[in-house]
Amino acid sequence: MPDIRPPAVAGMFYPADPAELAGKIQQFISRAHFFDLIPKALIVPHAGYIYSGAVAATAYATLRPAAHKIRRVVLLGPTHRVAVRGLALPGVKAFDTPLGRIMIDKAAVNAILHLPQVETSRGAHAQEHSLEVQLPFLQSVLDDFTLLPLAVGMATAKDVAEVLEALWGGDETLIVISSDLSHYLPYSTCQRIDRETVQAIVNLQQPIPHDRACGGTAISGLMIAARHHHLSARLLDLRNSGDTAGTQDEVVGYAAIAFTGEAHHAD
Repeated sequence: MPDIRPPAVAGMFYPADPAELAGKIQQFISRAHFFDLIPKALIVPHAGYIYSGAVAATAYATLRPAAHKIRRVVLLGPTHRVAVRGLALPGVKAFDTPLGRIMIDKAAVNAILHLPQVETSRGAHAQEHSLEVQLPFLQSVLDDFTLLPLAVGMATAKDVAEVLEALWGGDETLIVISSDLSHYLPYSTCQRIDRETVQAIVNLQQPIPHDRACGGTAISGLMIAARHHHLSARLLDLRNSGDTAGTQDEVVGYAAIAFTGEAHHAD
């Protein structure tokens, strides 16, 4: 169906079989450390589940107590394959995953269509994994919800922040930023660089450059909005592919970070 975006990386980044996929996610969630907080926004990684699934699960597990309240997910991730200006809507009515169909939120689309940095690009979404890999997790932890997926291309942090303000809503709206951290550094270098990046995020110090986080623009935009709404950021998990399923020669960093209205002191 032309108005449905089918899964593009099922069987590669995560299992294509629905039962296997559901079981894998439940395994990740059940093993995740529990944090007693209610997030307005999350930063989660987007590698193959074998590498970053456990880190992502630490973030998604925080949604369980408030899952019944969340009715809309605003999901932003960087473009990896198709260059776009601004933030790109998918131009479809729904996204399919092995776990079912998620409808696009029409009201949310209409709320931002007038913004000059918002465009529509089916091509930007067709093969993009940074958004797709989050969907099975969301389907597993939330009840019924609609989706607003945005592929972030050549945009500024202010561009992102303006879009987030238009979509901010209340408890019914969750914001998810999809981003990995440093790429292909030696293990110890990755640890040092990623700790610095996470500290900047927790301190709401933007901009976050793209060599520190591939979703840096969206993260920086979220931090602008977080300051405006008096949110604080808390690190939930920080690991890299050398900790999970890869060698330690060249690793990719992953963090799970929650933004809440509660004040948190640095550990």
